[in-house]
Amino acid sequence: MTEHPHAPISVEEMAHAFEEEAAPVDLSHHAIEDWVTLAVFWGMGLAVFLQFFTRYVLNNSFSWTEEIAANCLVVVVFMGSVMCVRTMRHIQVDLLYRFLPTRAVRVLETVVDAIGIAFFAYMTWLMWRYLEIVGEERMVTVDLPRGIVFYTVFAAFALMFARSVHNLVKDLTGAKTARQKAQEDIHAGGI
Repeated sequence: MTEHPHAPISVEEMAHAFEEEAAPVDLSHHAIEDWVTLAVFWGMGLAVFLQFFTRYVLNNSFSWTEEIAANCLVVVVFMGSVMCVRTMRHIQVDLLYRFLPTRAVRVLETVVDAIGIAFFAYMTWLMWRYLEIVGEERMVTVDLPRGIVFYTVFAAFALMFARSVHNLVKDLTGAKTARQKAQEDIHAGGI
């Protein structure tokens, strides 16, 4: 039986927790798209702060901050989705995996991976077609091409496609996938 994560502890235990040596930080599981997403997220935060400050403190709002923040949000959502595909963290129903035999689970994983690959391939193609139509449009308040955002979304779909193919290869070669690790954690924790 595992200890409850929020079990009450004494004041002495709490004080000694600060004396423990911190474990080294491991950032090796992050990929380049994670760092790009983080940078864009901080840019969005800066734009929102600047918008708030100029509107409510200076009473003279910069009009461009809202458009920049909205475009940054689009980039964060789609680039963040790449991370979710890589780590298999998108919302999914794992109930069937618990009750099916191992062979059926592997077949179902392969089918789900193939559907994901087909979806991301189709979305990448659609985004490319969309870029051909509106890729040269300009932003409303800033004289920059909106293609910056659209090409980022296109790149995110292409990366999601590549990460999905990689997940399928891991499933087919028998490498332990994030989905399998999550299932093991669920079974070990008794959730």
